[in-house]
Amino acid sequence: MDRILSLDGTPIAYRRQGEGAPVVLVGGALSTAATEGPLAALLARRFTVVTYDRRGRAGSGAGPGPYAVAREIEDLAAVVGVADGPVAVFGMSSGGALALEAQAAGVPMEVLAVFEPPYTPGEEGLRYKARCTAELRERLASGDRGGAVELFLARTGVGPETVARMRRAPLWAGLEELAHTLEYDDALLGDGAPPLERLGAVTARTLVVSGGFSAGPVRATALALAGAIPGARHRTLSGQTRELAPQVIAPVLAAFFARRGLVPQV
Repeated sequence: MDRILSLDGTPIAYRRQGEGAPVVLVGGALSTAATEGPLAALLARRFTVVTYDRRGRAGSGAGPGPYAVAREIEDLAAVVGVADGPVAVFGMSSGGALALEAQAAGVPMEVLAVFEPPYTPGEEGLRYKARCTAELRERLASGDRGGAVELFLARTGVGPETVARMRRAPLWAGLEELAHTLEYDDALLGDGAPPLERLGAVTARTLVVSGGFSAGPVRATALALAGAIPGARHRTLSGQTRELAPQVIAPVLAAFFARRGLVPQV
């Protein structure tokens, strides 16, 4: 992987593959550039795809000071800057929240697509988010990295039996290594309310995607986000949940990016 320095001097590791107009993928919680590999490989048939390790993950540094959302926006700006030409960005889950915040803050993107940024609107949702934030901080402060991962998985609907199987699998050690970054993703979501007013500043042509099998509040949030972004579109993918299949989203992204003038129609 190559590296670029973010504005505060933090090294950010990224990988570029394929040929064509540039596309940047922004992963969600507990993901790295490697996690985005299957989707990147599919899109690289038509685009130059840039994947990167978000701050504090794998090949990227954690930064000289405490975490701040503004620093992650600067990281994404640096990654966008290595692309040559008008950039399309796809953000998955909390990576979608980061991409939206970055574009609203002025990071240049011609086209933007996001899948289910995990906001939790409504009084009950905000209370739930506050409880999860407090518990996550407690577990991380006590060094219970496995407990922090378990809490995240429970929030995303993973059952106890599945978590128990995951704990016995080789992948669990890698998840625990990334556990501290769950606090970063949590901070990206603020109090849990969608930043609808800020999203009025988004100028990229935007597509908000949700899964047809996702919970009703998740789909409603996606619709609210699309409604707050000038000219944005919403699309539901039948049969999909938060465990989005790369082979399902890849053609949707390719078609959306092509229609928006990044590459010629084929």
